[in-house]
Amino acid sequence: MLVELGYAPLREVTLTNGRRVDLVGLNDKGDIVVVEVKSGLADFRSDDKWQDYLIYCNSFYFAVDQDFPLELLDEETSLPKVTGIIIADKYGGDIIRPPFDRKVNAARARKLVQKMARVGALRLTEQALK
Repeated sequence: MLVELGYAPLREVTLTNGRRVDLVGLNDKGDIVVVEVKSGLADFRSDDKWQDYLIYCNSFYFAVDQDFPLELLDEETSLPKVTGIIIADKYGGDIIRPPFDRKVNAARARKLVQKMARVGALRLTEQALK
């Protein structure tokens, strides 16, 4: 789905704050998207680190399955005015709430883009050596 939206995504990338995002993507304008995948209610309730991702991205989504109780993502603690929602399965996803688009500190964004380039190149190299 992120590719269809024009992003080059990577899975499981560690940010400069030491937190690891589920998905991060970069588009041709330099915009960064982060997607936090929630496997269920327990996963969502036990996660207290997702707000640490917000300073690294122009847009942030929760990706949940169709059975997830969406009313939780409308509560103030889920920052509904900031976070987008994707209903996803193994075949793709649909955006049901767009995120608020915001600015990212240029130096922070540059570091993340460099890290993404390095992670992506190393993963390609690993694949080529197999």
